[in-house]
Amino acid sequence: MSTVSSMIDPFGRAIDYLRVSVTDRCDFRCVYCMAEDMTFLPKRDLLSLEELDRLCTVFIEKGVRRLRLTGGEPLVRKNIMHLVRELSRHLKSGSLDELTLTTNGSQLERFAGELADCGVKRINVSIDTLDPEKFRSITRWGHLDRVMRGIEAAAAAGLKVKLNTVALKGFNEAEIPAMLSWAHGRGMDMTVIETMPLGEIDGDRTDQYLPLSQLRADLEKRFTLTDIPYKTGGPARYVEVAETGGRLGFITPMTHNFCESCNRVRITCTGTLFMCLGQEDAADLRSPLRASEGNDLLSGAIDEAISRKPKGHDFVIDRRTRRPAVSRHMSVTGG
Repeated sequence: MSTVSSMIDPFGRAIDYLRVSVTDRCDFRCVYCMAEDMTFLPKRDLLSLEELDRLCTVFIEKGVRRLRLTGGEPLVRKNIMHLVRELSRHLKSGSLDELTLTTNGSQLERFAGELADCGVKRINVSIDTLDPEKFRSITRWGHLDRVMRGIEAAAAAGLKVKLNTVALKGFNEAEIPAMLSWAHGRGMDMTVIETMPLGEIDGDRTDQYLPLSQLRADLEKRFTLTDIPYKTGGPARYVEVAETGGRLGFITPMTHNFCESCNRVRITCTGTLFMCLGQEDAADLRSPLRASEGNDLLSGAIDEAISRKPKGHDFVIDRRTRRPAVSRHMSVTGG
């Protein structure tokens, strides 16, 4: 069963992809994502798992076909598998094409089998280096061996794994060819991502920013990259790597934004709807959600918000623009 989304933005784009942050908390402190001494939301501000289920269900009824759970780290949310199991009913009914999540992999060894049992077919694992010491330094708190066991558990459970790697100048650019070969050798696709100016961090993003146009040019000295029309519903543009037989995606919010085909909106764990990752405009869905046992108010609030979805974002990273383009951290909005 397939339905056409009833959510059409001012530019004629049908919104059929929802990303939901189930928590702003994470067991890592990646240096490009958040400050080490983070202040997280009080638990009372978060939507309950039942409220998240109800909210997602309304979006699915309005035409969302793909649903991705994010964080923070979604698998550190207490009883998160209860929500996954509840949402899986939409897969069984045919109302939802795909239920996926983005994770740092730290909890996968524990949850991979159950995710597969709930109908999750693929996941994204965020990993920026295969060097244990560098991994510890970039995540501050993470352990690479634990993530590797999680990836192995996911593969054993039949989950398709894609690696997400943030390209960071002076940190992992020289490693990416080896990471690409490692991933493809294990049947995993890989996507590289430009760092984005979201939230105050402890460092200077101009020291981290690596344009993917430059990275692609460097990779083409070693690999044969051919553009392909493959899509997963997200913003990545894919190439096939002749030498490995695998796919490599590029997510380029800075050098070549992907806004013209944007079919996505994001909800935070507090019920705030962001129509664009790179804009501050948002809509409060928690109030209409809690104001009535029916969903008419909530549905109306969603429609009003979609009518304000902007054409695109205005990310800038340079020496003159010292403050982040958007004040909230990535962990608040969700990946």
